[in-house]
Amino acid sequence: MDGAAGPGEGPAREALQSLSQRLRVQEQEMELVKAALAEALRLLRLQVPPSSLQVSGTPAPPGDSFAAPPGLPPTRTPSLVSRGTQTETEVEFKSSPGPPGLSNGPPAPQGASEEPSGTQSEGGGSSSSGAGSPGPPGILRPLQPPQRADTPRRNSSSSSSPSERPRQKLSRKAISSANLLVRSGSTESRGGKDPLSSPGGPGSRRSNYNLEGISVKMFLRGRPITMYIPSGIRSLEELPSGPPPETLCLDWVYGYRGRDSRSNLFVLRSGEVVYFIACVVVLYRPGGGPGGPGGGGQRHYRGHTDCVRCLAVHPDGVRVASGQTAGVDKDGKPLQPVVHIWDSETLLKLQEIGLGAFERGVGALAFSAADQGAFLCVVDDSNEHMLSVWDCSRGVKLAEIKSTNDSVLAVGFNPRDSSCIVTSGKSHVHFWNWSGGVGVPGNGTLTRKQGVFGKYKKPKFIPCFVFLPDGDILTGDSEGNILTWGRSASDSKTPGRGGAKETYGIVAQAHAHEGSIFALCLQRDGTVLSGGGRDRRLVQWGPGLVALQEAEIPEHFGAVRAIAEGLGSELLVGTTKNALLRGDLAQGFSPVIQGHTDELWGLCTHPSQNRFLTCGHDRQLCLWDGESHALAWSIDLKETGLCADFHPSGAVVAVGLNTGRWLVLDTETREIVSDVIDGNEQLSVVRYSPDGLYLAIGSHDNVIYIYSVSSDGAKSSRFGRCMGHSSFITHLDWSKDGNFIMSNSGDYEILYWDVAGGCKQLKNRYESRDREWATYTCVLGFHVYGVWPDGSDGTDINSLCRSHNERVVAVADDFCKVHLFQYPCARAKAPSRMYGGHGSHVTSVRFTHDDSHLVSLGGKDASIFQWRVLGAGGAGPAPATPSRTPSLSPASSLDV
Repeated sequence: MDGAAGPGEGPAREALQSLSQRLRVQEQEMELVKAALAEALRLLRLQVPPSSLQVSGTPAPPGDSFAAPPGLPPTRTPSLVSRGTQTETEVEFKSSPGPPGLSNGPPAPQGASEEPSGTQSEGGGSSSSGAGSPGPPGILRPLQPPQRADTPRRNSSSSSSPSERPRQKLSRKAISSANLLVRSGSTESRGGKDPLSSPGGPGSRRSNYNLEGISVKMFLRGRPITMYIPSGIRSLEELPSGPPPETLCLDWVYGYRGRDSRSNLFVLRSGEVVYFIACVVVLYRPGGGPGGPGGGGQRHYRGHTDCVRCLAVHPDGVRVASGQTAGVDKDGKPLQPVVHIWDSETLLKLQEIGLGAFERGVGALAFSAADQGAFLCVVDDSNEHMLSVWDCSRGVKLAEIKSTNDSVLAVGFNPRDSSCIVTSGKSHVHFWNWSGGVGVPGNGTLTRKQGVFGKYKKPKFIPCFVFLPDGDILTGDSEGNILTWGRSASDSKTPGRGGAKETYGIVAQAHAHEGSIFALCLQRDGTVLSGGGRDRRLVQWGPGLVALQEAEIPEHFGAVRAIAEGLGSELLVGTTKNALLRGDLAQGFSPVIQGHTDELWGLCTHPSQNRFLTCGHDRQLCLWDGESHALAWSIDLKETGLCADFHPSGAVVAVGLNTGRWLVLDTETREIVSDVIDGNEQLSVVRYSPDGLYLAIGSHDNVIYIYSVSSDGAKSSRFGRCMGHSSFITHLDWSKDGNFIMSNSGDYEILYWDVAGGCKQLKNRYESRDREWATYTCVLGFHVYGVWPDGSDGTDINSLCRSHNERVVAVADDFCKVHLFQYPCARAKAPSRMYGGHGSHVTSVRFTHDDSHLVSLGGKDASIFQWRVLGAGGAGPAPATPSRTPSLSPASSLDV
């Protein structure tokens, strides 16, 4: 058919191919079942004694049983018995002596040759058995009546004619399936548990043993994924079943949410700086050192279930109010916006305000000051931007009113009169009078007077305001002007002005900045600081708005977002590029907290130092020092970075970009030593072999590119390509000997590659079951299939990483959580320890070189969390292992 394909033809063709593949698998299974039933009926009719079934060329062992080969479960001999008055003869199995093993699936009799039974197709169903088909050994075979003593084995090429071979294969399949059907017919001996669970609909996940009992199978979106059990595991019951003894403790949070939020930087009475990012409110003491009120570092309030949007500090300098946005949990249930009032010394929540009363989120809030912080004013993010006043101690609403349909950016109580509330935002300044209802919930009233600009140009936005000691109000607007609003008598003749006792009017104007003014701060000495957007200037203003002193923020830190006065003359400045600066107007400013500004995906840890590297959609490549919690260096990639990996020497790092281009950089000089393009689609994974001789690059063009690398990692040359995946590459790992690769793809394939042998695909995946892997980051595989939650659509897990000591595996999921499982995690619904804090999908997790820390990346929240690993030889004692809680999900997680 000529011409370009229609817009819907591609997806339709893929869906048709998927349905065709599933149909072929079902047809093969039906043929197998039919043959098994036919063979079972024939045996029942003839009432053949058990001794008539034995392996070709192998005499039946005494006791009417088959001896199990080493490493496989004991075989069972079918016998025919008649129970009670039943008219049908039932087949039973008698256990023969042998080593304990897997309890599901018929084993291979001792002495049987390894005849393949069919291979699992790439990510999907099984292909038909054939003489040359790769697959696991261990299939029971029927025996013909005794023949000549020199009868050769049936799998020998000279043992039968071509016309007899199909009948032999069908007979072997039939007897194996007959045994499986009989064993699955009664679950009493297994405690009523059937290992073959119901398949479920598309999107479900289940696991079971295949016909031979040497593999497990899980389903993602209805697609079967077969994983072979290593020979060293004789029973799944031997594998660990509880959550790991190791736990995580949040050690440090990199980043600050200045890009798109306000009211986000304050200094507490203790001298700690409080700000937020993702779902965490950070209490930072400049100077570093161990955490805690007396030693510096960071502490964290983690009571919120979704992203924090605004903060307010109580007049006592101890209590903090933080408001979160609305969201949904993993089951799609809404998480309602709410305000938490908590103690900054103990990090304990004191009051929860407004649960169910706010829509979309909490946009702004403020404590009253004239009455020792007895009240809290909140503006939500609904269309009407509801303004409400709350009693802090009782958590009850005293008054509420629709404020405006325009966005509200700031709110505040007059520090001398709590009945006066001011809001500002898009094209407005509103002065509110709150009266009555102090003792009776909901009976208070709020009346509004709109600020009139008169002869002054009305700005598009008024992002900030501040109260002066004399009662006047200063506003900063998008025109770069600071307006002074003074009190005047109420004008009751003007319609629509409400009934307030006083109103405010503009009495002065000063042009302060080029571009918008984002922040105003009243200092202890009565002067005012203003922070500019476009010009990035900090200006100190004296009485009459006379400029006293100024400083400019370096361009790479962005514009001024928030200002807070620290101890002495010290100032804290938050910027729009998510940096927190410390300094003063005379000496300048230096960063103390830095972070990314857009979605993060790339993460790798240094092979011998406590350092890690990150990259993302902000096109920045950043190297972080995990000891000093500081940014070592950053460069502009000019393109989106999606993946990275250190060379085993640590001298260079490879970075994959979204254009098919990849770079190799010297970690000391930051110079690009190699710049290569493979295809024109994004790269999702780069990984050096453990010996550093190869570099594998997984692309969205379904190809893994292999490069040979020089000893210092600076030079590379194309070695080959691994081609065979039917979808884009998502994850890959090298074997410990550096010769093989295991890879996953977007359509849930698990493939193995012989790189040293010419980048060939290993068709017999069974032969790779015992291979040891230098790293384990593939999300699909026998050792980690237990991390997948029920009902998964295949995208719920973004990243996975096994610790270097091979004790635990960390998982990053799509529901803002980090999980810690025992390794290997090869039991369905495995319990885990679950940790929150991220406000977006967690895109990557990696352990540091000594497993002392775990690093996790938030997606769109642009946050980096550094977790300390405690217990089981870590930095602290391991807590008692909690009991499994089946109701928690995913994977019976324990939320800590």
